[in-house]
Amino acid sequence: MADPQNSDKRSFWIAMARYSQLAFVLPAATFAGWVLGALADKWLHTSWLYLVGLLLGIAAGFVELVRTALRGEKTGE
Repeated sequence: MADPQNSDKRSFWIAMARYSQLAFVLPAATFAGWVLGALADKWLHTSWLYLVGLLLGIAAGFVELVRTALRGEKTGE
């Protein structure tokens, strides 16, 4: 039979890991968008695509932030 206290500890650590990922996902998505935009700038000989990549990276980070928050809300964590 499963120990309820052990289950609570496991649930706490799972929730902690899920929400701590947000500290990494938003900056990583922003950085990845900027890098991809900068590479596209070099490839296409432009000077503004890094801004598009940066904005797309920020948007992707916020989408993931909202999805993670809603997932935790749905499961009751």
